[in-house]
Amino acid sequence: MTHEIGHEATIPNPTLERFSALVGQWATEGTHPMVPGTTFHGRTSFEWMLGGAFLLMRSEIHEPEIPSGLAVIGSDDATGAHYMLYFDERGVSRKYDVSFDGDTVKWWRDAPGFSQRFAGRLSSDGRAIVGNGELSRDGEHWEGDLALTYTRVR
Repeated sequence: MTHEIGHEATIPNPTLERFSALVGQWATEGTHPMVPGTTFHGRTSFEWMLGGAFLLMRSEIHEPEIPSGLAVIGSDDATGAHYMLYFDERGVSRKYDVSFDGDTVKWWRDAPGFSQRFAGRLSSDGRAIVGNGELSRDGEHWEGDLALTYTRVR
């Protein structure tokens, strides 16, 4: 009898348990200060990968100004830190730090010339997340980036 390579590791990652509130399908609506007067509509999903070893995020916005992307969330159990590896249709690939404390999920990256951060607050009934992104080109001054409201579809 043959088994899939590494099948023993396709188990829930206990350090990702706090992210289970995100699992599901979400409709998104957002705005971006660089495209004033436009409301962006899309969808995002969060689902467990490989038996819960990782969390997969898929996102798409139905307007061409905002890229569709994929992200895998995992952890470093020695430090307690969480990370997101992101890739989008432009070929952009980035690593973000991630946290989910209380009712707030955050991801951020500090990179020379282009830092980003996003914070979204989960509603008490778990049916919505309201979040705002910011970006910095010099690491000191922050300006608005994509603001999104996620509404749970299922």
